Amino acid sequence: MKFIRWFEQVGAKDVALVGGKNASLGEMIRTLDKKGVSVPSGFAITAEAYRYVVNKAGISRKIRDILADLDTHDMKSLSTKGKKIR
Repeated sequence: MKFIRWFEQVGAKDVALVGGKNASLGEMIRTLDKKGVSVPSGFAITAEAYRYVVNKAGISRKIRDILADLDTHDMKSLSTKGKKIR
């Protein structure tokens, strides 16, 4: 199980693994470094790590319940549900 990936290890193809923002940072490092543009390194927490923590904490059912009637077009609902989950 890999819970972290260094940005240098990920790119555009890894959105499912580390999310879009982290994959983009990895892609920037991998492509811009060759052109002399310095992008600070760092690491991403993987989706697998997130699922592990959620399962170990026993909160996956509660998250599913909160999101059961989610309307992705209702910004107020999205905000409220996000706060409840956090």
